[in-house]
Amino acid sequence: MKVTVDDVKCCGAGQCVLIAPEVFDQRDEDGIVILLEPEPAQDRHVAVREAAAVCPAAAIEVSE
Repeated sequence: MKVTVDDVKCCGAGQCVLIAPEVFDQRDEDGIVILLEPEPAQDRHVAVREAAAVCPAAAIEVSE
Protein backbone atom coordinates (compact mmCIF):
# COMPACT_ATOMS: atom_id res chain seq x y z
CA MET A 1 0.00 0.00 0.00
CA LYS A 2 1.14 3.53 -0.83
CA VAL A 3 -0.40 6.61 0.72
CA THR A 4 -0.23 10.16 -0.58
CA VAL A 5 -1.78 13.30 0.83
CA ASP A 6 -2.71 16.56 -0.84
CA ASP A 7 -1.93 19.23 1.73
CA VAL A 8 -3.60 21.86 -0.46
CA LYS A 9 -6.94 20.02 -0.20
CA CYS A 10 -6.55 19.25 3.52
CA CYS A 11 -8.91 21.25 5.73
CA GLY A 12 -7.28 20.21 9.01
CA ALA A 13 -10.23 18.22 10.38
CA GLY A 14 -7.84 15.72 11.99
CA GLN A 15 -9.94 12.60 11.50
CA CYS A 16 -6.98 10.81 9.92
CA VAL A 17 -4.82 11.47 12.99
CA LEU A 18 -7.52 10.14 15.30
CA ILE A 19 -7.93 6.95 13.25
CA ALA A 20 -4.30 6.25 12.27
CA PRO A 21 -1.91 8.30 14.45
CA GLU A 22 1.05 6.14 13.46
CA VAL A 23 0.59 7.18 9.82
CA PHE A 24 -0.73 10.75 10.01
CA ASP A 25 0.01 13.84 12.07
CA GLN A 26 -0.90 17.53 11.82
CA ARG A 27 1.19 20.68 11.60
CA ASP A 28 1.01 22.70 14.80
CA GLU A 29 0.50 26.03 13.09
CA ASP A 30 -2.50 25.19 10.89
CA GLY A 31 -3.55 21.57 11.43
CA ILE A 32 -2.69 20.48 7.88
CA VAL A 33 -1.91 16.78 7.50
CA ILE A 34 1.63 15.39 7.70
CA LEU A 35 2.22 11.92 6.25
CA LEU A 36 4.47 9.95 8.60
CA GLU A 37 4.42 6.61 6.76
CA PRO A 38 3.95 6.66 2.97
CA GLU A 39 4.08 2.84 2.92
CA PRO A 40 2.43 1.70 6.16
CA ALA A 41 2.78 -1.81 7.54
CA GLN A 42 0.09 -4.38 6.77
CA ASP A 43 -1.44 -4.11 10.23
CA ARG A 44 -2.24 -0.44 9.60
CA HIS A 45 -3.94 -0.84 6.21
CA VAL A 46 -7.50 -1.03 7.56
CA ALA A 47 -7.06 2.15 9.61
CA VAL A 48 -5.47 4.00 6.69
CA ARG A 49 -8.34 3.04 4.37
CA GLU A 50 -10.83 4.22 6.99
CA ALA A 51 -8.95 7.51 7.42
CA ALA A 52 -9.05 8.08 3.66
CA ALA A 53 -12.76 7.27 3.54
CA VAL A 54 -13.73 9.72 6.29
CA CYS A 55 -11.48 12.59 5.16
CA PRO A 56 -13.93 15.45 4.50
CA ALA A 57 -11.60 17.03 1.93
CA ALA A 58 -10.68 13.77 0.15
CA ALA A 59 -7.05 14.71 0.67
CA ILE A 60 -5.79 11.15 1.27
CA GLU A 61 -5.16 8.77 -1.62
CA VAL A 62 -4.46 5.07 -1.11
CA SER A 63 -3.09 2.82 -3.83
CA GLU A 64 -2.33 -0.87 -3.62
